Amino acid sequence: MPLERPAPRTEPTRGRPERRPAPDVAQGRGKDRHGLLRSVVRHSAGRAAAVFLAGALSAAAAVAAPAVLGRTVDLLLSPQAGRPAGPWLLLSAVLIGAEVFLDAGVALLGGNTGARSTAWLRRGAYARLLAAEPRHAAAFAPGDLATRLTVNAADTGTAPVTLAGACASLLPPLGGLVGLFLVDAWTAVAFVAGIPVLLLVLRAFTRGSTDATARYQRVQSLIADRLTEAMAGARTITAAGTERREQERVLAPLAGLGVEGRRTWRVYGRAVSHAGMLMPLLTTVVLAVGGVRLAGGHLSPGDLLAASRYATLAAGIGTLTGALNALVRSRVAASRVGALLELSAVAYGDATLPQEGPGTVELRGVGVVRAGATVLDDVSLVIPGGSVVAVVGRSGSGKSTLAAVAGRLTDPDRGRVLLDGVPLDALDAGVLRRAVGYAFERPALFGQDVGDAIAFGAHRPADEAVRSAAGAADADGFVALLPDGYATPLAEAPLSGGETQRLGLARAFAHAGRLLILDDATSSLDTVTERRVTRALHHEVRAGTRLIVAHRPSSCTGADLVVWLEDGRVRGTGLHQELWRDAGYRAVFAAEGDGSVDSV
Repeated sequence: MPLERPAPRTEPTRGRPERRPAPDVAQGRGKDRHGLLRSVVRHSAGRAAAVFLAGALSAAAAVAAPAVLGRTVDLLLSPQAGRPAGPWLLLSAVLIGAEVFLDAGVALLGGNTGARSTAWLRRGAYARLLAAEPRHAAAFAPGDLATRLTVNAADTGTAPVTLAGACASLLPPLGGLVGLFLVDAWTAVAFVAGIPVLLLVLRAFTRGSTDATARYQRVQSLIADRLTEAMAGARTITAAGTERREQERVLAPLAGLGVEGRRTWRVYGRAVSHAGMLMPLLTTVVLAVGGVRLAGGHLSPGDLLAASRYATLAAGIGTLTGALNALVRSRVAASRVGALLELSAVAYGDATLPQEGPGTVELRGVGVVRAGATVLDDVSLVIPGGSVVAVVGRSGSGKSTLAAVAGRLTDPDRGRVLLDGVPLDALDAGVLRRAVGYAFERPALFGQDVGDAIAFGAHRPADEAVRSAAGAADADGFVALLPDGYATPLAEAPLSGGETQRLGLARAFAHAGRLLILDDATSSLDTVTERRVTRALHHEVRAGTRLIVAHRPSSCTGADLVVWLEDGRVRGTGLHQELWRDAGYRAVFAAEGDGSVDSV
């Protein structure tokens, strides 16, 4: 049955409704950093508990050692009948050895736990990026995204070990303080008098370090993003002779990074220096008080040795600034990684398509708003199954958005899209991706070699199908000239823009389902090659519906239907030859630089 071709229809441009802001992907993301940190800690709870246990046992050995050493000294200085010092010396050696061994275990377990937590975070963030709509991932600049997935994920992943280590590191100071009270209460009181000052130092450090670290990480991401841009455009920079200017642009934020880095280290250094001065002062006070007590006969030499050791352990609370610094970095980094993990994944249903559906696409009142601007406005359209439909319009008219909505690369804010009568959002993900194929203006090629790049998709076609698709895309000829043909590694295949686009078309042809969408996928092809590809698309690729975003009249002449968009609305539909009578329609191609009547 021949396709029913509707008569040309044009609509005047109507007033557009008031624009409402679109949801900003990056806005408000990553605020629940404490929730993410809790998730990381829960994920590594077992290993973090082992780190804490090893640290706690090391702390117990460290706390017990001063008392044992004190007792050993007393026995060596004043031997007592029936109480040899040998066993106490052996016990002292065991405690010291155990402390060293357990500290090594903490380092080994800690490194392993941190690496596993970081890997878990990166896998989760990467999976969420791929599960979200492509536009959400595009909201993050490449350099910023790389920083979040590398440096920030690593800082967040250390949180379980840092927390476990911090809790374990509290035990020696607490044990030392208890030991001081057990040895002599006056020495303990002398030490406790300085604790409030230390708490004020730690509080000021935490507050100042959080702000400085957040600013540092933001500037770090900016530099990474500019460097990524420069590397992607290296040929253009070299050709333009602007290497020095680009270097200055990339490194311009470096001064700000230095400022923030110095500010961070000043905050950290101030806290460390204050604690470093306070702790030795308190230890000296304890020794002075202990000396007075020894002179008065209230302490033995062994007791004074134990008190000095316990004071040193208690002074270890000042080293918490290092753990706090790591926790602050983890806390700030968690907000940046959390922005990726909070991206909304595309929800799929479990519906299937009719067995022999022709590929009819229906848009019902579709509206799309992006960044506060209406991109598609109440678009209602039926694309008959098996037809070739060209979508045309000026730049910014909504063509690519319509193509994205038709295959569910993005969801509309209003309305529904159906394929053979089934809403796209109700379809199973595998069913949808096998039914809808895409080719883009700038295709990204994945795989080890050229053959893999064409076969990349929801399923892997046979080698014969790969070669057939390459032939339909007029790519087989230049692929055969490559050193190893289809087995040529992509990194060793010097491809022009047109050749890359033809491989993208070949990939789409190899995976053609009942709906094939070409989003300006022939823009880099010369006219002769485009005609060959268009002819193959009609006769050699699996039969189905073709939706083609077109910029040239030649792409529209053979279409069964042309959809003319203007300002996000359907301005007209019909055959190209019939719409060509409208001066506004001809102006669309004139604006694209190809508006000659000879092209009709």
